[in-house]
Amino acid sequence: MGVEAQPENQQIYMLLFGRTMFMSMVIMGSCILLGYPIAYLLSNLPLRTSNLLLILVLLPFWTSLLVRTSAWKVLLQQQGVINDILVWLGLVGDGDRLVMINNQFGTIVAMTHILLPFMILPLYSVMKTIPPSYVRAAKSLGATNWTAFWRVYFPQSVPGIGAGSILVFILSIGYYITPELVGGTTGTFISNRIAYHISSSLNWGLAAALGTILLAVVLLLYWVYDRIVGIDNVSLG
Repeated sequence: MGVEAQPENQQIYMLLFGRTMFMSMVIMGSCILLGYPIAYLLSNLPLRTSNLLLILVLLPFWTSLLVRTSAWKVLLQQQGVINDILVWLGLVGDGDRLVMINNQFGTIVAMTHILLPFMILPLYSVMKTIPPSYVRAAKSLGATNWTAFWRVYFPQSVPGIGAGSILVFILSIGYYITPELVGGTTGTFISNRIAYHISSSLNWGLAAALGTILLAVVLLLYWVYDRIVGIDNVSLG
């Protein structure tokens, strides 16, 4: 009979690919929003202090990924620590506890925490090379603090943003342990389906096809990024 397209309501792999791309973008954006001020602070503190704080950034690498993900299960579940604190503060009723796990929110929160160091380190390494005299010169010429930051400092930190974004985005696309544990049915990635076909259904042909498509999508996005931003503008410091 040949290859036939499934009905729209059964096109699960298109849904999973779309969800994977969307959530990877959201995770990348949240890592930028959280990682940029942290890297900025580290790069402008005295060397001794910044080195001590940098150890805290690297600390998650010394802990198993499975342990970190399991910790988020304890924190985010309805009878977990965060909900207990919200109930204690009176912000949420005991019968109206927030559902923060087994959905996309839980996956985004857990993976943002896990991948945040991969955004901070490239940003920090680039920011450390930006001479402070540039910002001081801009202020001496009449620029406000915001203008000096936005017009002088920020453009020089863009290569670090590019490097961190590529790292976080590509890593998040291929993650499957964290979405499997905290994602439920709505927060899983295409990689979870690939792992299922390899280890459970033993449909290795389909798993290989999905993996090849995922690789092709990543290469396409990499090419688009190179055309728009330019891979030469990416720097690890």
